[in-house]
Amino acid sequence: MAKSNIAVPEAKDALNRFKMEAANEVGVSLKQGYNGDLTSKQAGSIGGQMVKKMIESYENSMK
Repeated sequence: MAKSNIAVPEAKDALNRFKMEAANEVGVSLKQGYNGDLTSKQAGSIGGQMVKKMIESYENSMK
């Protein structure tokens, strides 16, 4: 099992909330803990939504 290295360990809870929010927005149900049963399409949709929200946040901060 791969372990992700989070640069700021205190941010882990915030990242998990962010991931759950993004999953909800694209209609994918995530469970607490293991979600290895997701399809590649579902996982990609969640990751894509997270990137989209990060870019929007950055663009808004530049205004």
